[in-house]
Amino acid sequence: MPAPKHIFDPPFNIIRCSHVTLGVTDLARSRAFYEGALGLHVEEETQDALYLRGLEERQHHSIVLKKSAMSEAHHLGFKVGSEEDLDKAAAFCKAKRLVHAFVERPFQGRTLTFIDPYGTPIELYFTMEKREILLQQYGLYKGVQPQRLDHFNIFAPDVQGSLDFYAGVGFRLTEYAEEDGPKGRIAAGWMHRKGNVHDLAFTNGRGPRLHHTAYWAPTPMNIIHLCDVMATTGYLPNIERGPGRHGISNAFFLYVRCPDGHRIEIYSSDYQTMDPDHEPIRWSLRDPRRQTLWGQPAPKSWFEEGSSFAGIEQRDALFKANVIVAN
Repeated sequence: MPAPKHIFDPPFNIIRCSHVTLGVTDLARSRAFYEGALGLHVEEETQDALYLRGLEERQHHSIVLKKSAMSEAHHLGFKVGSEEDLDKAAAFCKAKRLVHAFVERPFQGRTLTFIDPYGTPIELYFTMEKREILLQQYGLYKGVQPQRLDHFNIFAPDVQGSLDFYAGVGFRLTEYAEEDGPKGRIAAGWMHRKGNVHDLAFTNGRGPRLHHTAYWAPTPMNIIHLCDVMATTGYLPNIERGPGRHGISNAFFLYVRCPDGHRIEIYSSDYQTMDPDHEPIRWSLRDPRRQTLWGQPAPKSWFEEGSSFAGIEQRDALFKANVIVAN
């Protein structure tokens, strides 16, 4: 299948991924994990929500944990370049007949929500309340010392369609995994806006579902330290995969599951992609180095389990990808 073409004059300007809202069943239990184990900073606590951010982030929050009856994802947030871009995005959604609306969100300015053609709930904003950067307040460093939200990964029933749609609004493909042969289909793709490997990725599977949210850590040693912390503070069963190094993105990684099952990746050491003539890197779907450069395949849960989006109907994938799975 063809890799989508890059466009450099999108209908509106998305700057980067910004934040995610996750439904959790027990806020105190979630706070102990996200703040106490991972090391995110709690910026605000209300009766029914926690707002957290990384040490480098100047915005009010990059993850919202919302009290819910069940574990679920709510929406993925992206920052746009201007207030005018919100109006352009609304006009785009209207022209494409996408469900959309302007809504009120705590700590944010005007916020546009829409459902993409494959069911993923997205919100766009330009302004969010600012907070003091914590980067050099080293007394606050704990857990994996998370610096900033890096990307989202989505289980997509139609990876090709999703890549084509987001390429149409300015996302650029950096790497992709494809079946071999003349009629090979793309089973996963990584797309960016901010100049690294990805802000948004798509993995073939029943969906849409949130596969994971990723935070950037300073070094691989921080990730190894987190393994030690989790192994000695009651969170050993929450380590799902890693540590290791991806072939795709070159990132050093660890995947953990929060008490409600949401998957969080801790991520370090990828590379820059801002050149407009950056050529996407193709990987064979059967290359054992793409999942992990050292050859270890991912567990079955990594290909099957994800967070459902609240109120969104799911569909089976258009095809079953022949991936390498750990025994």
